[in-house]
Amino acid sequence: MELLGKTSIDFIGKCKISFVISAVISIIGIIGVIQVARGAANMGIDFSGGTAMQLKFAKPISIADARAALHNNGIAKADLQEIKDGNKLLVKMAGATVGKSSEMVQTAFKKEFADNAFTVESTTEIGPSIGDKLRKDTLIAGLLSLLCIILYIAWRFDFKFGVGATLATMHDCLAMFAVFYLMNKEINLLFITAVLTIAGYSLTDTVVIFDRIRENLHKNLKGAMHTIFNDSINEVLSRTIVTSLTTFIAAISLFFFGGEVIHDFSFALVVGVLVATYSSVFVASPIVVILENRALARNS
Repeated sequence: MELLGKTSIDFIGKCKISFVISAVISIIGIIGVIQVARGAANMGIDFSGGTAMQLKFAKPISIADARAALHNNGIAKADLQEIKDGNKLLVKMAGATVGKSSEMVQTAFKKEFADNAFTVESTTEIGPSIGDKLRKDTLIAGLLSLLCIILYIAWRFDFKFGVGATLATMHDCLAMFAVFYLMNKEINLLFITAVLTIAGYSLTDTVVIFDRIRENLHKNLKGAMHTIFNDSINEVLSRTIVTSLTTFIAAISLFFFGGEVIHDFSFALVVGVLVATYSSVFVASPIVVILENRALARNS
């Protein structure tokens, strides 16, 4: 399927503008990662420790009434999230005493809402030490995945291509951290899952462009790098747009219709698909052009 005809957009020529935009995004993302490593961001109970409960009430219940009920019974710090389908309420308490939090919440609601019976559909409790270990292990896993990416691309293409693909993938991950940090959204395992999912998507998108670049380099070894890379990106532009559009439609559908539980996860996918498409064209390829030109200059 081809959405566009033959195009001749100078993508590489716009690298200065894209690099400035990407630098700002990456700096904010690095700050976000540092805050996550310190545990100073809006950490979910996966990384900070705490208790999460999903309750189903017989009658509708408002967030304000539920918060007041908990506050009246000595539970001041609780994150409440209403799940409209089925009179459900999600209660999260970061850093709360594991083992006692669930009982305290149930006691408070039974006392305050005696005429509104409820059942506990699920309970998750994570100790602070486990949350801290999960946070550190997650960051290590992310760094190892980037190392594997550069080794794979270097083996399949060339070391310079590996550097470009790795920096683009790192850029996408940092962009997602930047958005979530600026919006003060919860950093949890679902978010990390979305980050790693987008890292894989970004790499796949970049590899398709690199494949065409490699083909054109073999056909036209004497052509200017700027021209070869631009021609290659334009040749696969329709494919890139179609792939990104179909993936975006799936992600945005999850965002609107997937429910409250995976709302942040689907939002991360929506952001990631947009950023990954941008980086494959405006970050990965220009970096390789710069490295290729420097290599040619040294050899000439």
